[in-house]
Amino acid sequence: MTDPTAAPNLLSGLPHVGRAPVLVTGGTGTLGRAVVRELLDSDVPARVLTRRAEADTDAQVYVGDLRTGAGLTEAVQDVQAVIHCATSPRGQEVDVDGLERLCNALAEHNPDAHLVQVSIVGCWDSPLPYYRVKAEAERVVGESKRPYTIVRATQFHEFVERICGVHVGPVGIGLSGLRFAPCDTAWVAQRLVDVALETTAVGGTVELAGPEVLSARDIAVLTAHLSGRPTPHQIRIPRIGRTLTALGTGSNLPGEQATRGGRSYAQWWADRAIE
Repeated sequence: MTDPTAAPNLLSGLPHVGRAPVLVTGGTGTLGRAVVRELLDSDVPARVLTRRAEADTDAQVYVGDLRTGAGLTEAVQDVQAVIHCATSPRGQEVDVDGLERLCNALAEHNPDAHLVQVSIVGCWDSPLPYYRVKAEAERVVGESKRPYTIVRATQFHEFVERICGVHVGPVGIGLSGLRFAPCDTAWVAQRLVDVALETTAVGGTVELAGPEVLSARDIAVLTAHLSGRPTPHQIRIPRIGRTLTALGTGSNLPGEQATRGGRSYAQWWADRAIE
């Protein structure tokens, strides 16, 4: 559990009293839920920005929409930090335009709040459209002239399971040379909370990655073994085009400066199976 160094508790038995809240955008998604859980376990009040008033969360709900800017003024009031987990497959409207609205709301109503931007390892080196959006989002944060830290993470275990565990009968499909350093969502959430509550080292970029590098074949074999299925015969796809070439040459892998940690893929899979 994170041991935040923020303001001390003022009243015994009321751990949240005296601590400014942290706002989590995307707080009902996979990563956002883990961040909210870590905040509350660390006795830090958590707010969630969501479009649904009836959202299933233990955090304080603030109804708003990054796509329009509705509700942002109220949500950012008096928070010590914002952990920006919100994202959309369509990218631009939430990840870039919505982020600009969030930065503007912070600049006007809470200029000292620390913005923690969640990004992806390798986003500047990949031609994948979603990665390019994440790179553009980093530019928006860097030009916002406010306290910020960018936290880049490698792909989550849940993601690599979906794409590497895909098979049709006994046959799987994989890109030649494709490797991952998959990371544990819960561990990334812990690190995001640590960064958000940090008061002396705001700024710059933090890179997070899992403890091991696995090929797509390794992940497919592990997934089959752990789920009790026969190991699929994998058909290799050649590196054709800029996107597949970039992935096949390791553009998604962490650099030497990355912080490594969290559960391995097999540990995560086994723990999930017994939860």
